Amino acid sequence: MKVVILAGGYGTRISEESHLRPKPMIEIGGRPILWHIMKIYSHYGFSDFVICLGYRGYMIKEYFSNYILHSSDVTYDMATGETLFHSNKAEPWRVTLVDTGTDSMTGGRLKRVADHLGDTFCLTYGDGVADIDIKALTDFHRSHGREATVTSVVPPGRYGALAVSDGRVQSFIEKPAGDNNRINGGFFVLNRAVLDRIEGDHTSFETTPLEGLARDGQLMAFPHDGFWRPMDTLRDKNQLEELWQNGSAPWKVWS
Repeated sequence: MKVVILAGGYGTRISEESHLRPKPMIEIGGRPILWHIMKIYSHYGFSDFVICLGYRGYMIKEYFSNYILHSSDVTYDMATGETLFHSNKAEPWRVTLVDTGTDSMTGGRLKRVADHLGDTFCLTYGDGVADIDIKALTDFHRSHGREATVTSVVPPGRYGALAVSDGRVQSFIEKPAGDNNRINGGFFVLNRAVLDRIEGDHTSFETTPLEGLARDGQLMAFPHDGFWRPMDTLRDKNQLEELWQNGSAPWKVWS
């Protein structure tokens, strides 16, 4: 089953970093967040990726074209022109990089990679990580027989919550979870029929296609109550970096 990753947006909410590189190339622990997402899938045996490029997509192409070089020790024989790689640490991935347009919406990007997809495939965003069990997710999708599965999550709180009585603060909770309303957490599993619901480049996957799937009873939710975090802002990026540096990154499901 192939994994489609949306990696073409401008990342305007994290412009401090994204004005230099595409958002999926912003690093956590010295590796692009795109790499972290791919490691999550690869841990569960999903290693065939289709990456939808747009804004500064050439930087993602250059990253993968030099991946083996950057991940290995190497000897250059200047006399013969031979290059010898030692202790290759590259991942067992197959990566297809597709230019899906600079201004295409999420649905349009997905539609543009249709020729690379089979009957069922995974889809996620290039800026969010989770300790999600991808095998359980795909098994759930196969079990219900509908066209689409979305992972539902409760978003983390962004502000401290006060319980106040007569002006006196009775309790304070730093950044509690949201109000228990579940939201789209990405990490989709889709049947190919979903592509027929996308008109073209101008279609946002989160509007007409998902709304139509829900209306027609073809969208099921896979509940994920573990760690989930998008990297929308510089604050999010710094929090993820802190977790990684402290050795307590919940999304690091690989060894």
